[in-house]
Amino acid sequence: MPTIRTETYKIEIDQELSKLNTYLHKQKPTKLFVIVDENTKQHCLPIFHEAIDYGYELLETVSGETNKSLDTCLNLWNQLVYNKADRDSMIINLGGGVIGDMGGFVAATFMRGIPFIQMPTTLLSQVDASVGGKLGVDFRGYKNLIGMFQNPALVWIHTPFLKTLDERELLSGFGEVVKHGLIQSKPLWERIKLKGTDLTTEQWSRVVTDSVKIKTKIVAEDPKEKGLRKILNFGHTIGHAVESYFLNSDKPLLHGEAIAKGMIVESYLAFKTKRISIIEMEEINSLLESIYNLPTLADKDIDELLTLMAMDKKNKGGQKLFALLNGIGGCDYDVALDNAIIREGLSF
Repeated sequence: MPTIRTETYKIEIDQELSKLNTYLHKQKPTKLFVIVDENTKQHCLPIFHEAIDYGYELLETVSGETNKSLDTCLNLWNQLVYNKADRDSMIINLGGGVIGDMGGFVAATFMRGIPFIQMPTTLLSQVDASVGGKLGVDFRGYKNLIGMFQNPALVWIHTPFLKTLDERELLSGFGEVVKHGLIQSKPLWERIKLKGTDLTTEQWSRVVTDSVKIKTKIVAEDPKEKGLRKILNFGHTIGHAVESYFLNSDKPLLHGEAIAKGMIVESYLAFKTKRISIIEMEEINSLLESIYNLPTLADKDIDELLTLMAMDKKNKGGQKLFALLNGIGGCDYDVALDNAIIREGLSF
């Protein structure tokens, strides 16, 4: 099974968990902490516990994007203090993107930084959130407004965890796989079109590996998102606003669902700016609409979304900036668009 190396850490995919146990004994943290939510405690912790004989303390939080907050971080910091964590302690984030982003942020800020391992348990976190060193929490209703860049000591991807997911969670992660194919790998996109999510265990491992390689390559060229890394935001300018808007509604969207909506709208924007053909746009929209049950947007929704987009971190000088496809397998970044065409895209 593959090992993907970056400048500062390794990404292990489907290695025997006994090798993680060996790694922990070699590192010898003074105290080991494992962050879980109620889902990973029930479904993933037993698999972890059976393979790991290094003693650890459990830090528990509640699942869901609404709990990705400074209040939850405060609770986790308090637990670290209560359990006498020191600078030679280590944290393992056993969970999806919320735990990975927030647990990494907690580790990177505690005593000015203690080492942490990302152990992603969802498809979304395996192909996206665990790779690239982005950490943070939501604030005042805005996605990831407070955070930092800090690489983990190790990323350990165990694709058998995917068997613990329901179909909706799996499809949420698949949105980021689709994105990776569209922005930089036409062959991956063609395989996705052909097979969808009807994959064997071995095929899932390959899809995860290919997706992680794409993201790792992009991040290696631009670790602090000054240029090329911005193409990873395809679907996210619209998608993050949609996710934030529906977060407190009676029908909140998962991250990948919101990004799927974003990719549909932003594919239309790429077509309108003559970056992709109408055939390519319809091909993308057809696949996404066949996989996801997405909300339609009324005029009042669009007004709110434009307000949310005004706080997007990618904006510069009051301009709303997008990553837009330039053909299948290519992508431009820092594309400034005005509200009129964005509104047209959202109406579409």
